[in-house]
Amino acid sequence: MTLFFKRAIQDIKYNRFLSTVTIITIALSILIVSTFAVFVINVNDIMRSWEKGIRIMAYLKPDIPETVLVDLEQKLKSMYGVRDVRFISKEDALNRLKEQMKHQSSILENLKENPLPDAFEIRMIASLQGVEKAEDLSTRIEAIPLVDEVEYGKKWLGQFVNIFNLFRLTGYAIGGLFFMAAILIVANTIRLVLYSRREEIDIMRLVGATDSFIKIPFYIQGLAQGALGGLIGLLAVFAVFVAISSNIKQGLASDLLHIRFLSIKVQFGIILCSMFVGYLGCYISLKQFLKE
Repeated sequence: MTLFFKRAIQDIKYNRFLSTVTIITIALSILIVSTFAVFVINVNDIMRSWEKGIRIMAYLKPDIPETVLVDLEQKLKSMYGVRDVRFISKEDALNRLKEQMKHQSSILENLKENPLPDAFEIRMIASLQGVEKAEDLSTRIEAIPLVDEVEYGKKWLGQFVNIFNLFRLTGYAIGGLFFMAAILIVANTIRLVLYSRREEIDIMRLVGATDSFIKIPFYIQGLAQGALGGLIGLLAVFAVFVAISSNIKQGLASDLLHIRFLSIKVQFGIILCSMFVGYLGCYISLKQFLKE
């Protein structure tokens, strides 16, 4: 086995340029795929945290008597899936808006009357939260005659999901193209090495060397190139991740947004996939060469 490893290392050193191109191509493939994997994982975390904190706002029709408001609040509380209900008067809503728009307070100072409606803020039970459940509950709330409009961010969520899906599909497509390119480059690298050692391989066959004996060093070479490319790609992604996460921690969004890197299992899986790319490139090249 030591002999096989020595031969594989010698081939990598002798074909340094081609080996470097192969490793860089695999590293770029891993870089792109891992970047999108980090993006998908963190966006999924954001989506789950958003779903856990779904807040439904039920805006009411004007001039509803206080006694009717009390009955309506009890009705909302009794609905399946509702955890708690809080009444927000239009005066409280306007004061909250003024606090949020301190730098644009002049816009609100000239209002002759309060344009905001009374509303109920409704939070769902944790075990029943989710976009579909929120949509079902909002439909039932909207059917109440005293309710004018119901809002829970459906439009914003739909646009965000569409953009997220577009990014994910783009990531899959680009990652797939790079993996195919990596496989072809590995195959061509091994093929060039095979042709440069063609006479040696013919002599080995004449003295009784089996195909396995000839193939093993090349497979080791492909696996090594795949492992190195995968490791370099992951290190590059991690460096970018550290830079971005440190900026987020220094910013205002640190309390709202927590990003995480790929788990050890996922990183190990990525390294194995990159090694498989090297193995597959070798397999394709060796299969064609040994047939000739």
